[in-house]
Amino acid sequence: MKLTSKSFGNLPNGDQAELFTLSNDNNVEINITNYGAIITSVKTPDKAGNLTNIVCGFDTLEDYLSDEYLGNYPYFGALIGRHGNRIANGKYSIDGVEYSGAVNNGPNHLHGGLEGFDKKLWQAETFETKDEVGVRLSYTSADGEEGYPGILKTTCIYSLNNDNELSIKYEAETDKNTIVNLTNHSYFNFTGGKEDIKNHELKLNANKITESNDLIPTGNIVSVEGTAFDFTSNKKLGKDIDSLPDGYDLNYVLDNEEGKFVFAGRLKEPKSGRQLEVYTTQPGMQVYTGYWIPELTIDGKKKFGKYAGVALETQHYPDAPNHDNFPSTELAPGEKYKEQTVYKFGLTE
Repeated sequence: MKLTSKSFGNLPNGDQAELFTLSNDNNVEINITNYGAIITSVKTPDKAGNLTNIVCGFDTLEDYLSDEYLGNYPYFGALIGRHGNRIANGKYSIDGVEYSGAVNNGPNHLHGGLEGFDKKLWQAETFETKDEVGVRLSYTSADGEEGYPGILKTTCIYSLNNDNELSIKYEAETDKNTIVNLTNHSYFNFTGGKEDIKNHELKLNANKITESNDLIPTGNIVSVEGTAFDFTSNKKLGKDIDSLPDGYDLNYVLDNEEGKFVFAGRLKEPKSGRQLEVYTTQPGMQVYTGYWIPELTIDGKKKFGKYAGVALETQHYPDAPNHDNFPSTELAPGEKYKEQTVYKFGLTE
């Protein structure tokens, strides 16, 4: 296993971002920058041994900062916080006190606001052991940042081992009652972008979803049986996708309110032979097939666009602060927020 780092360029304020490369003995290579704690690329071999980047991302910091990308912003590979997913009307209450965040997605608050954790420069510290290589990223969010109460100290630890497991561990502590819901927003495409993701096959360890209206939960938990949302057995993403106005973008219930480390799902693609298994301590997972991913011009070439990747975002449920029957995202002083997700890369048998 090996770990290297280099400059990834300068932010508009002059601060330098770094790029960290984690690689193992099986030709798996993962690039992570401390700007937004973004996973910029994941290279894995296909069944013929060919290496390809299988996530949506860029080779330069400039592309992440470009007006074209930010104008229809899909959060490629970013760490999402303080509170991932949507909060209805940007409003929530803690201990009877109402708080408001930016309304940055229609009438709702999305992924931490106008300048969430995905646009922050994180402090980075690398580590190497006999079992893994990784980078520990830290950021302290000020009291009132994006409307959230309390000083929140957050750590994200990315690590790679020789079992082809990319582990993402999140930890956070606060000095005031607040809400926290952290996730990663990587989009996977096992063809390396040669095709869209409709021929990818998905199986989920979930037979229920949080029912929603315009992407905001109603509060009801409903069965997927007999619907286009049923992935309890292996199914191509494209089988029912055209029956949905904007493809898939919904939260699956993993029946894991106790925070055990559970199998969440498996994504595979027949031509390349690549597959991904997802394990997590989180109670839910958003499946988003990227209907709104913009087509971008990168180095003179058109890239990405609708269905260019599928995001498997382990999380607490959307709008959780406004639904007492959902697993809580509240964090109090003296408590520690701790979650882990593992993406295990491999080949189909």
